[in-house]
Amino acid sequence: MEELNISWQFIIEVVATISGIICVYLQTKEKVAAWPFGIISVSLLAILFFETNLLSDFFLHFVLLVLNIYGWYNWVAKKDQQEKKAPVLHFNTREWILLILMMLIITPLWGFGMGKFFHADLAYLDAFTTVGSLAAQYLLAKKYLENWIVWIVVDVVAIGIYSYKGLYFVTFLFFVYLLLCIYGYLQWRKEGANNIL
Repeated sequence: MEELNISWQFIIEVVATISGIICVYLQTKEKVAAWPFGIISVSLLAILFFETNLLSDFFLHFVLLVLNIYGWYNWVAKKDQQEKKAPVLHFNTREWILLILMMLIITPLWGFGMGKFFHADLAYLDAFTTVGSLAAQYLLAKKYLENWIVWIVVDVVAIGIYSYKGLYFVTFLFFVYLLLCIYGYLQWRKEGANNIL
């Protein structure tokens, strides 16, 4: 009988994937319990990316760890005592303009730096998913409905990148994330329909 050899990287990937999916699903349901699963997922991915020398992804997941801790605090701190959860917030036109301008300025700068100094593949597309992920995670932590729109766009681009690079397991994960983000948007929109301008 052949001995089963499972690497620590595989175990980290599996636990990070399962906890990440649980996290996003619970976030679609506006459950504070989502945040510990997010912390587990991004922490494990940060370790994996550091060990495999994917430093841009390590940096992204380190910041995502901080944003998950902030999101957990923010959702608990802003609970409506009658509803037992923080209210869903909504963007106005000015906030959309600021978000788009920020992404239009930071993405090419990040992409240029990653391409020039680290010789990154698909530097500008990868920069877009990094900047978009940080923006979306911050909006999720603040509980803005529009976080799901940003995540949907980021996931579509990420699916293309990972598929192109032959990372089919990760492509599948981001496809699941995409479906959960669409579901999350529809759920949160329904939940906060009375507050949408």
